[in-house]
Amino acid sequence: MKDLDKYRGCLVGGAAGDALGYAVEFWDEEHIFSRYGERGITEYELDTKGVARFSDDTQMTLFTANGLLLGTTRGMTRGIMGSYESYVGYCYGDWYRTQTERYPLDEGRSSVYHYSWLVGVPEFFERRAPGNTCFSACAEGCEGTTERPVNSSKGCGGVMRVAPAGLYLDPEDGAHCSGYADALRLDAECAALTHGRALGWLPAGALALIVSMLAHKPGCGVREAVMGALDTLPEAYPNAKHVKELQGLLMHALRLADSSKGDLDCIHELGEGWVAEETLAIAVFCALRHEDDFEAGVVAAVNHNGDSDSTGAVCGNILGARLGFSGIPAKYTERLELLDVVKGFADDLYHDCQIDEYTGSADGVWEHKYIYNDYAEWVVTQRSEGSGHPRVRS
Repeated sequence: MKDLDKYRGCLVGGAAGDALGYAVEFWDEEHIFSRYGERGITEYELDTKGVARFSDDTQMTLFTANGLLLGTTRGMTRGIMGSYESYVGYCYGDWYRTQTERYPLDEGRSSVYHYSWLVGVPEFFERRAPGNTCFSACAEGCEGTTERPVNSSKGCGGVMRVAPAGLYLDPEDGAHCSGYADALRLDAECAALTHGRALGWLPAGALALIVSMLAHKPGCGVREAVMGALDTLPEAYPNAKHVKELQGLLMHALRLADSSKGDLDCIHELGEGWVAEETLAIAVFCALRHEDDFEAGVVAAVNHNGDSDSTGAVCGNILGARLGFSGIPAKYTERLELLDVVKGFADDLYHDCQIDEYTGSADGVWEHKYIYNDYAEWVVTQRSEGSGHPRVRS
């Protein structure tokens, strides 16, 4: 059963955790707690415009969503489509262009073609500490698969961006997948585009399935969702290396959530989050221990020595899918960068493509987003003509 509030909560929650942690990424604990006090950072650090900026984690998350929606729209309007991960890879290529070219893109070049309308949003042309693995893999075309690894990385750049796939693939009613194992495999392939080691893409598949269960299964809690992912991992990848290692670490996170140890001591036992399995384990621990309190969960997830924005983003995805947008405190939504864009992708994942090749459509917004790929520019034109379409910039 789909719930729009949970879709919005998942993507906005991830962006919020990312933005909170981005301010202290690469800081050690001594620096964090001396600067912000015993709880660490709990409020956004705002830029000169009063906006809480998110990192490359949320940038790539939104390009993931764009790729999924592009794939379905291509299939429904042209009667044929490739794999979802291929369209996601095309959109990652566009993300790479925003990191290496100037805004606006030079449309006069004959080689220019873009798949994502996000290349029309200037904020995406700002580098937000992109990971080297994602950067180099995108430069080479994002052609990795679980069977043909593009490198040997297990960095967290694969897991931190796949939450939209969890929202879009609904094993409960068979939407875009044929069951839990199929959904986990597709999610893992999206991560394998850039991260070749099994522990780089297995956690991504697990996260997306956790998100999917929280968003689609009525009454599902964090523990049930994690156990569902743990049970599905060997079914989806019976011969993959490191399945048991990932299962063991996530089970340890579940046990720690029930312990009397302090949050930071538990996080130290799980790692620092620079690699994918640790990112997911820390996020799972924080989300389960603080299952009914979004703020407490993301605050715990970002205040440590490690990759604070990624652990915050993944924890925010999980808690957002659990609690919904309505469960996120206003202080984490009101100043968040590009909130309309983030919510807009959640809405599009929820409503899905309603166009087909036979009936056509009067949905100009969808067409400019996922057929013409020029929505950002189109909105500016519409606004200048007084039609009042939604903003695409913060």
